[in-house]
Amino acid sequence: MKVPFNRPYMTGNELSNIAEAHANGHLSGDGAFTKKCHAWLEANTHANRALLTHSCTAALEMAALLTDLKPGDEVIMPSFTFVSTANAFVLRGAVPIFVDIRADTLNLDERLIEAAITPRTKAICVVHYAGVSCDMDAIGDIARKHGLYVIEDAAQGICSTYKNQPLGTIGDLGALSFHETKNIISGEGGALLVRDPEFGERAEIIREKGTNRSRFFRGQVDKYTWVDQGSSFLPGEITAAFLSAQLDQAEAITERRLALWQRYYEWAQEYESRGLIRRPIVPSDCKHNAHMFYMLLPDLEKRTRFIQLLREHDVQAVFHYIPLHSAPHGLKTGRAHGDLIVTDRVSDTLVRMPLWVGLDSQLDRVFSVAGEALEKL
Repeated sequence: MKVPFNRPYMTGNELSNIAEAHANGHLSGDGAFTKKCHAWLEANTHANRALLTHSCTAALEMAALLTDLKPGDEVIMPSFTFVSTANAFVLRGAVPIFVDIRADTLNLDERLIEAAITPRTKAICVVHYAGVSCDMDAIGDIARKHGLYVIEDAAQGICSTYKNQPLGTIGDLGALSFHETKNIISGEGGALLVRDPEFGERAEIIREKGTNRSRFFRGQVDKYTWVDQGSSFLPGEITAAFLSAQLDQAEAITERRLALWQRYYEWAQEYESRGLIRRPIVPSDCKHNAHMFYMLLPDLEKRTRFIQLLREHDVQAVFHYIPLHSAPHGLKTGRAHGDLIVTDRVSDTLVRMPLWVGLDSQLDRVFSVAGEALEKL
């Protein structure tokens, strides 16, 4: 039996929710299930507003619109991230300024941010890698000192916290992902989290193609019209119905993933003590969600060989990002600040292991195959 890297999990209520949405006669955006998801997110993240989007990419694009980015504005961010983090700002004509990551958490190195700030800098976009928070106190202090927005790419961060604050709600704006590879899923999907009320109404307008349609349906205006720039960022009600079933079980899903992550962490201790790998590092003030279990191997050759050996035994492990600062479009549209030595090294050596709800019965096999592979490197 093959062990895939990911297997989407269903709680059992997704299909009945979808049938209910159909029976309600409302399959376009902002139906009853969308409102239920909004309420769950606002209650569990303490965001001032939570708005479902059709992807985390869409939520990041909304953040770029809300912060009024203009051509030539600069946004500081890590290079070790998915392309959406940069694309959202490049679409507005802004320039990504890539800064190196920390060697421990693999998050944006807050010690390097100030040196990358110029008169054109408008925002800092952090990425909470593997659901482990960046140092948000230090980053917040820098942002306030220089009058910058903080945007959180919390695609991997649902149910994770920093000093008991949910990720995505510490900066000005946050983006969550419900892609099928994430902990809580809807196939495709995302959400924008808004901390300050000043952004709330405009976020709603941008999400509704730049119209005040939502205010019209609430009876606040007698007709709706085009009042701002925007696009169609809403998910359909079927997506929201699926997601609602997942959110109802978010705590249980997180607990099961954490149990799997802990088994990985304990198994890997021996190999770390022998210098064969390095395990994830989670600071004491961070509560993570077990989004992934990764290992850092000594070099690219050993990482490549390790993945191949697992594949030969039908266990799928994968590497992660190709750094954006070295990608063709990153070279064209962005700029690296300094030598991104840690970013390049991590990109060459990181491997992600299978981790999904239901893996329990196959985890011993994964340990056996991975252990044998490490011994052969």
